[in-house]
Amino acid sequence: MRILVTGGAGFIGSCVVRHIIKNTNDEVLNLDKLTYAGNLESLNEISENPRYQFQQADICDTDKLEIIFNTFKPTAVMHLAAESHVDRSIDGPAAFIETNIVGTYTLLEATRKYWQSLDESQKMAFRFHHISTDEVYGDLEGTTDLFTEKTSYAPSSPYSASKASSDHLVRAWQRTYGLPTIVTNCSNNYGPYHFPEKLIPLVILNALDGKPLPIYGKGNQIRDWLFVEDHAQALYQVVTQGKVGETYNIGGHNEKQNIEVVKTICKILDELKPQANAQPYENLITFVKDRPGHDLRYAIDATKIERELDWRPQETFETGIRKTVMWYLENLEWCHRVQDGSYQRERLGVNS
Repeated sequence: MRILVTGGAGFIGSCVVRHIIKNTNDEVLNLDKLTYAGNLESLNEISENPRYQFQQADICDTDKLEIIFNTFKPTAVMHLAAESHVDRSIDGPAAFIETNIVGTYTLLEATRKYWQSLDESQKMAFRFHHISTDEVYGDLEGTTDLFTEKTSYAPSSPYSASKASSDHLVRAWQRTYGLPTIVTNCSNNYGPYHFPEKLIPLVILNALDGKPLPIYGKGNQIRDWLFVEDHAQALYQVVTQGKVGETYNIGGHNEKQNIEVVKTICKILDELKPQANAQPYENLITFVKDRPGHDLRYAIDATKIERELDWRPQETFETGIRKTVMWYLENLEWCHRVQDGSYQRERLGVNS
């Protein structure tokens, strides 16, 4: 396969690219705008592979997309490019509307134009895989309910509303134009190369620096945690084996309250990297005012992808979070380059 991955320098996208290059014979073109969350250093281990190439481009740039499609000639698109941080969407929603909605529309139209130029067998084999989030479903009131592929949409934040919009566009392009699309909605990802503004890496790095560990509200928000490498494997199974027009929910079967997640990280750090003052890291936990419209509980029912595509997560939360903490301890230089911005300043040498 020749797979065009949008957002391939981001957290999940870079994991997808690494997975494809390391575990298949497919070719990958990574298209990324390189906003603050895009980091090519996350792809160092495969960057010299002859089956990998990178193009800096904005998915809102119609002319650039047309050139990329006509030169690379993909057999599949995996669309991960998105603005994805809820707090940032509250402070500045315009970027989320532009990238997640307008960008997805522009990419769909560029894909449709290219797809219509293919012969019938190539059209049948082509796939457009849109990667989305469980946040489009809103939150769950009960303690036993789960999001299924049939759950009604009820997004709560500008981020989740923009992703819901993009999901609807993708399905409309399938129904109206016949474009062979598939949608996946995933639970909270965690793992190596996660941008340090997100909960798990933020807690790890703040703890190591002896800084407060901020917890929204009481920390009782529940999330289903999915190890990013499990997610990458699931996404590849969907794009290669999934049925056109279908939606697949991808979850980790690991529901945890945020406060549980933070305390687990603290205990692992107490074991692997004790504080110089011998105090437990839990002492750094600080409760802060909850963010507006904060959803209380997300939980994915991943029965469909397990049944139809034989995918199951390989990591439990306990094994995955230990691997994650160990990765950050062993890659503090990567973290510091993100924190001080040096990973961005060196992009001037990147070909666009």
